[in-house]
Amino acid sequence: MPIQVILNPYAGRWRAQKRIPQVHAALRAAGIDYRFVVTQGPRHATALAAQAVKDGFQAVIAAGGDGTIGEVVNGLAQAAPAGAPLPVPFGVLPLGSANDLAVNLGLPLDLNQAAVSFTAGRTRQIDLGQVTYTSDGDGAVTCVFANNSAVGLEPSITLIQQKITFLNGSLRYLLATLIGVFQAPHWDAQLEWEGGSYAGPVSLVTVGNNPLTGGLFYMTPHADPADGRLTFVYGYMRTRRQILRLLPRTMKPGAGSYVEHPAIHEVHSPWLRICTQSPTPLHADGEIQHPALSQVEYRIRPGNLAVIIP
Repeated sequence: MPIQVILNPYAGRWRAQKRIPQVHAALRAAGIDYRFVVTQGPRHATALAAQAVKDGFQAVIAAGGDGTIGEVVNGLAQAAPAGAPLPVPFGVLPLGSANDLAVNLGLPLDLNQAAVSFTAGRTRQIDLGQVTYTSDGDGAVTCVFANNSAVGLEPSITLIQQKITFLNGSLRYLLATLIGVFQAPHWDAQLEWEGGSYAGPVSLVTVGNNPLTGGLFYMTPHADPADGRLTFVYGYMRTRRQILRLLPRTMKPGAGSYVEHPAIHEVHSPWLRICTQSPTPLHADGEIQHPALSQVEYRIRPGNLAVIIP
């Protein structure tokens, strides 16, 4: 049975659509037996990935950015028993603006090299994050993420960057971040995790399966995608000036990271519950899951995803 390649033409602000001939050329040059499908809109990749498992494909490849990866991984999760490992290996053809998961895992960013990696049959087991939230009228909703998720400032910035059309890549994320910082939102929240809790104001709560997000920002700099734990960071900065002074340190993965600031806290735990007094947006793998909610629960799913590696 061939592998299924799911391409999101919108990835990289429609640059993925222009690269479709390159994708075919790379796959054919690698001698891969594949079936190719293009998504038609939001969430379509999720349905296609779930169907690919039912149809018996031996692997599913996400051709796009981190949002595409998130949709495909959720489709694979839907095709598995609740909480079970995803049923087939997963690969990446990086066509996005930032390609955070590929960078974090050291996957090839070159299409030809990525295609060749699919022929080796090597995989790496990594954890998946799972987030459950309560949406008015819909009850509890659960999705998974491979790279990161957040409430508070980070998804507020995601909403801003979605409206920026004149920039691509990391520059778009950086401009959106500066706008979000200027707005200086905060939330009164209650956080609970294994062995700890917090109640008070927060500017952000970011949950990472990997360190890097947005192409620039090491929001959970000590996250390990194979340690069986979520890594989350929470903190509160009172003024725009304080946030701006801290911002450059979010781009440092090692010494000098923003998590060394006394107002910022990095925690490792298998679960996290969040309740906010005023609604907050939520994103997972860069895609807004809900624009305004007050109750969120995160859990780790250890070793649930087999990623194809070189």
